[in-house]
Amino acid sequence: MSEPILRFRGGLGMAFIPPVIFMGMCFLYFIVFKAFDMTALAMGGFVSLLIGGVFARDYGKFWEQVLKGIGSETSVAIVVILFLVGMISAMIKATGVAGGFVWLAQDIGLSAGYYTFFVFIAVGVVAMATGSSIGTMFTAFPIFYAAGLTIGAPPALLAGAILSAAILGDNLAPISDTTIISSSSQRFRSRDGVADIGGVVRQRARYALTAAAISAVLFLVLGQSMTADTSVISQFSAAASPQPLYMLIPVAIMLIVAMVTRDIYKAVTVGLVLGSLTGLATGLLTPSMIMGVNEGTPTGFLFDGVNSMLGTVALVISVFGIMGVLRGAGVMELMVDKITSGKLSSTPRGVETAIGLGVSATTLLFGGVNSASMLTFGPVADELGARVGLHPYRRANVMDCFALGLASVVPVLSAYLFIGALLTSGYEGTPGMSTFDLFPVTLYPLVLTAVMVLSVITGWGRTFEAADGSAAKTPQPPISG
Repeated sequence: MSEPILRFRGGLGMAFIPPVIFMGMCFLYFIVFKAFDMTALAMGGFVSLLIGGVFARDYGKFWEQVLKGIGSETSVAIVVILFLVGMISAMIKATGVAGGFVWLAQDIGLSAGYYTFFVFIAVGVVAMATGSSIGTMFTAFPIFYAAGLTIGAPPALLAGAILSAAILGDNLAPISDTTIISSSSQRFRSRDGVADIGGVVRQRARYALTAAAISAVLFLVLGQSMTADTSVISQFSAAASPQPLYMLIPVAIMLIVAMVTRDIYKAVTVGLVLGSLTGLATGLLTPSMIMGVNEGTPTGFLFDGVNSMLGTVALVISVFGIMGVLRGAGVMELMVDKITSGKLSSTPRGVETAIGLGVSATTLLFGGVNSASMLTFGPVADELGARVGLHPYRRANVMDCFALGLASVVPVLSAYLFIGALLTSGYEGTPGMSTFDLFPVTLYPLVLTAVMVLSVITGWGRTFEAADGSAAKTPQPPISG
């Protein structure tokens, strides 16, 4: 083990002060106070860093590592995407697209039960097209959640379907950050290079689509069995109109651009420009609804979109600051040494179990931010899997599926559930959901975990690296290098 950059008074255990305080703040605000506020949680993260810094032997190095974590490529990318999709989300809300879906649902006679099933499928396609689970959530909730409320779909189940679909898309999309991270962190031993995304996704499809099919059936059954909240329908019926459906044209073009270019930034730019032009042409928007000033106060969906993301961005910054401390203290490197020296790492099943447990623990530690957890744990999974000859595809998929499974939706820690709870608020006549409301109905990650546990136990889909780099079904002779 190399010498850690950070040392703490009282030993390595003091490096855990920031994440422990952060988790305590989560418990305090979300469990005790029932205050589901991203800014408050971000405050907890920054307070934890201030306290943690006191115990560092070198105060300057402590904050150097904090800033290194905040300034990581993943952190910056998430922040930028949040601001951009915030503007898209605000534009969709401003043009009343939900009213178009209300009209459509009423026109085809779509029931509340079937609507929840439809939402899971539709949002899953959107998420796979964009490769961004968080971006999909901010785009989908104003459309599908609001529309579902108008026909009496159970709010918690509806929100769970959107969250599940967003995670499904992140899990399976070739352009998602989690797919890219899980693939690029697993190296071949028989030749140069890392696991190619195409091969990883092709093998991952068997697990993701199985979990998706089971989840879809459960959403259909539960949607049919739950009582519709018909009291909400009258409150939204007046918004029913086919005109807002014109806004689906720029949305569709945005998704096509995302699929073709695999560039979320280009896609959002196209979506904002075409969306604004379409809104102006159809009368759904006025120039002041895009950007304006009213008595010295900025107005318009561009401002509203950025402003709505400030709390979430602050949370992201604080979490990545905590990550920087843990890396600088050598916590992750220590984890590698401990796992690789244990008996569990001597068999393929044991190694896959260790990878699943390890990445799950890391995901919990980072508040459900699975891209960050895989960036951190990826080298561990690579080393463990290579020791027993597991193919890079298999290593990548075991790690990715467990990171996007149960560990990503723990109520007191999950960024997904925090954001989901946030996005269910602000709808007249329907109270916002808590993270505990959303956890049992966010079915896809729960089912995905069960599928992967079964895969690890039975060996379903397990492959080994052959001398030429191909995927073999049986263990191969040791590969040097």
